[in-house]
Amino acid sequence: MDSGAPEIPGGSGDDLAILRTAVIGVGHLGKHHARILAALAGTKLVAVVDTIAARASEVGTSTGAKPFGDYRELFGQVDAVSVAVPTELHHEVAIPFLERGIAVLVEKPMARTVAEADDLIAAARASGATLAVGQTERYNPAVAAVMPLVTSPRFIEVHRLGVFPERSLDIDVVFDLMIHDLDIVGSLVRSPVASIEAVGVPVLTPKFDIANARLRFENGCIANLTASRISRDRVRKIRFFQPDAYISIDYAAQEVEGWRLVRRDGQRPSIEGGALPVEKDEPLRRELADFVRAARERSKPLVDGEAGRAALELATRIAEKMESV
Repeated sequence: MDSGAPEIPGGSGDDLAILRTAVIGVGHLGKHHARILAALAGTKLVAVVDTIAARASEVGTSTGAKPFGDYRELFGQVDAVSVAVPTELHHEVAIPFLERGIAVLVEKPMARTVAEADDLIAAARASGATLAVGQTERYNPAVAAVMPLVTSPRFIEVHRLGVFPERSLDIDVVFDLMIHDLDIVGSLVRSPVASIEAVGVPVLTPKFDIANARLRFENGCIANLTASRISRDRVRKIRFFQPDAYISIDYAAQEVEGWRLVRRDGQRPSIEGGALPVEKDEPLRRELADFVRAARERSKPLVDGEAGRAALELATRIAEKMESV
C-alpha cells in the first residue's frame, strides 16, 4: 500500500475471495450504498470515506466499516469502490482506482463532460477494471418487466417530477433527473437521435430546475420528456406507444400496465390487458449486487461505462440546446 494508512483485513481480490468494497462519499445517497453493500453476500464493506469526519464515523459505526477522510488511503486495500461524491469530483476520484485495476461504480452522471467519461472508459479498458455507472432506474424491477415487451416504440412520454431537493443543485435537472429516462429510452429505442427540441427554466437556482425535451430518432420514434425538481407532487412515469400496444410504468410504485389490440377472424378487434406482474425489489440493491457480481467475475455490468457515456452525451446535447434558446 502506498498511503501509509493502517491495512484493512479482507479478501485477496481474486474471483473466489470475498470482494473488499468501500463507499466514497456517504451523504444522502452514499449512506444507502454503504447500508446495502454491508449486507450483500460475496462482499465485505471494509471502509467508508467522507471529508466530513462525523458522517464517515456515523456510517462506519452503523455498517461495521472503517471510516476514512481521504480516498487515497484505500489504495491497495480494496477490490471495488462505489463513488457517490459530487459530480465534479467523479473523474478525480474514480481515475486512480481504475488505473490500479480496482472496480468502480460511479454515480450518475458519470462525469461532468463526455471527455471525462471517455477518460474513465479508457482507464478501465487499459487496466481491465470493471466500470459501472449508477443509472439506477435500469435496475427497477418494473423496467426489467417491460424490456422484452417494448419492441417497436413510436412515441414515448416521460414525466419525472420531484419536490425541491437539498442535493445535486450543482447540476441541471437534465443531469440530475432526466438522465435516468434518457438511459431507459436509449436502451429501448436503439436508434441515433436525429433532432432535439428543448427548453429549460431556472426557477429556484441558477441551474435549470425544470426542462422539457422532444427527441426525434432516426427510426421515426419520438420521445417527449419532462423533468422537474420544483413540483408539489412526486411523479415517476413513462409510457410507451407502439403498433397495437400501450405500456406504462410507474417507477416509484414499481407497477406496470400493458394493453394491446387483439384481432380475431370474423370478430371486432378487442382491447385486452391490465396490470402485469412485477416482483418488487430495491433498485439500488439490484444495482450494487450486479456491480459486485461483475467485479468478482471481471465481466460486464448491466450499465457499463459506454451506457453511462451514451446517457451523458444525450443529456449534454439537450443542455446545450436549452442554453442556445
